[in-house]
Amino acid sequence: MAQYDVIFKDGTVVNQDGIHVTDIGVKGERIVALGSLDAASAEKVVDCRGLHILPGVIDTQVHFREPGLEHKEDLESGSLSAVMGGVTGVFEMPNTNPLTITAETFRDKIARATNRMHCDFAFYIGGTHDNVAELPELERLPGCVGVKVFMGSSTGSLLVSDDAGVKSILSVIRRRAAFHSEDEYRLEERKPLRVPNDPSSHPVWRDPEAALMSTKRLVRLARETGKRIHVLHISTAEEMLFLADHKDVASVEVTPHHLTLDETAYTRLGTYAQMNPPVRDAAHRKGIWAGVDNGVADILGSDHAPHTREEKDKPYPNSPSGMTGVQTLVPVMLDHVNAGRMSLERFVDMTSAGPNRLFGIANKGRIAVGYDADLTIVDLKREETIRDEWVASRAGWTPYNGVKVKGWPVGTILRGRTVMWENELLAASTGQPMRFLETLQPVA
Repeated sequence: MAQYDVIFKDGTVVNQDGIHVTDIGVKGERIVALGSLDAASAEKVVDCRGLHILPGVIDTQVHFREPGLEHKEDLESGSLSAVMGGVTGVFEMPNTNPLTITAETFRDKIARATNRMHCDFAFYIGGTHDNVAELPELERLPGCVGVKVFMGSSTGSLLVSDDAGVKSILSVIRRRAAFHSEDEYRLEERKPLRVPNDPSSHPVWRDPEAALMSTKRLVRLARETGKRIHVLHISTAEEMLFLADHKDVASVEVTPHHLTLDETAYTRLGTYAQMNPPVRDAAHRKGIWAGVDNGVADILGSDHAPHTREEKDKPYPNSPSGMTGVQTLVPVMLDHVNAGRMSLERFVDMTSAGPNRLFGIANKGRIAVGYDADLTIVDLKREETIRDEWVASRAGWTPYNGVKVKGWPVGTILRGRTVMWENELLAASTGQPMRFLETLQPVA
């Protein structure tokens, strides 16, 4: 009987101990050996010469739209888009229909996703005014990454815009909670600044002050309650400077689109560049990159939020905010790596080690013996042009259509199985809920 099911041979491994050529031995779903391994000891050998092997990339913010909005995405199509882009795991959001705010709706999503999603997954539970009392139990459900709160840019009970509501949620929970941080009161006041048929007025309406005001409120409430917060999709230079002084309570997510696009996107893409919080000018993009460079930014999330072309083609402001992103996260950011804007080690820190560190994911986020054999295999030298036709999302488009990048995902390995290789899906869906150290369940 072979010692290993598979050896990934002669790849350049990027990990906590640096960058070096080594072999990875896998048995079952776990990594069982690192080093110079005898090819004869494995049932299968994958030649990775010239390729870089990263810990499986985890996209910490996606909206896969199921249940209720499957015409634009579902758990299967969204996760297919993920693995085709080199992503092995996702954290998915609660603004579905019905909202993911009860044990029943949460367990329904877990059931829908298990062995149907192509990657592993965790779901957020939505925090509302009405489910505060249940949140201490809801945040401990198997497969739950934590509580998500919308302080702006949401509707119905998912919107918690007032300090009292946010404080009541923070007061009862134990885990790190994630926040969409825009001041809803300021957004309401500034609605008249939206110019019909002019999506470039979107960042005028949702101005930097709306984000900064909300984030300052949020940090104050975190300190008053002694709780950990995670501020999603930072879009302003001012927030990054402010959050540098509050890293003891606040972790920070940035997105590829806020690091890549600027105000010229509205001229090129129109409503297809419309996001919440908005893509802003190059000065804010520079400030966000500064937060990446100096370590204030902790992790990368795509904020994959697909809409159909028919929906995005509506005249502003009737057009919905959101764009695809999970499949382009790896190639877009590898292009930044090749351009010298960030190191490959920093990319790994923000897409695997960082999520592990912030959220305590069990057995994921490192290439190490005992960890799940989740690997993202990339060709740093490969040049490709991103095309709408490549995108597996049901939405079928990307804001990066026609953009040439250097650096490309070659393989997606999920718990030892090669799910994607050279743009081809090779394995049936076997997605499982992630486990978290703060909520490990007893073995029956």
